[in-house]
Amino acid sequence: MTKGALKVNVEIRLEAPADYEAVENLNRDAFWNVFQPGCNEHYLVHVMRTHEDFVPELALVAEVDGKLVGNIMYTMSTLKNDAGEEKKILTCGPLAVHPGYQRRGIGKMLMQESFERAKALGYEAVVIMGNPENYVGSGFRACLDFKVCIADGSFPMALLVLELKEGSLGGQRWVYSESPLFQIDAEAAEQFEKTFPARERGYAPSQELFAIYSWAFLHPAES
Repeated sequence: MTKGALKVNVEIRLEAPADYEAVENLNRDAFWNVFQPGCNEHYLVHVMRTHEDFVPELALVAEVDGKLVGNIMYTMSTLKNDAGEEKKILTCGPLAVHPGYQRRGIGKMLMQESFERAKALGYEAVVIMGNPENYVGSGFRACLDFKVCIADGSFPMALLVLELKEGSLGGQRWVYSESPLFQIDAEAAEQFEKTFPARERGYAPSQELFAIYSWAFLHPAES
């Protein structure tokens, strides 16, 4: 199957309840041993749908010839400026593509479709923690470019920003707060994992890359 033929056959639509189990399995397949031995993304997907910060209008799946091969989900998050003003924004993730279909443009298609839907809903920005190599091609930029930092005032290299409405962040300094949903209950996640067929946890070089990005910070240029 060529890359071009694959793109022609991709259908993106809203997630339906009948997709829930397949989406959870997809995330387990896509993230197993990628960022850590095993993964928690399938548990995150499982609990996200009932959380108050979940945005169901942006839960999308991608199908190729009727097979579910990708998904993207969003939660609401917050930016607060130095005046104490808050802006409700979006955080996407998990964004998963089945290992057999990765690097073929499906993740980018899911992002672009979700961006258009997010704009229509009135959202002005998306902020994520992720590998820059996977997201800058879809328009994300370094957090420092938009003066978006975390609570301690630092600018993580993995913190990426996309303005859905150009100029909406206005050059002010903003502090990013993600949904408490992402504070995963490790014991609950482990119990959920036991409901799946056993799979070997192990090391992969991608875990080291993730650690490097997680520990790296950007610094404003001295004037």
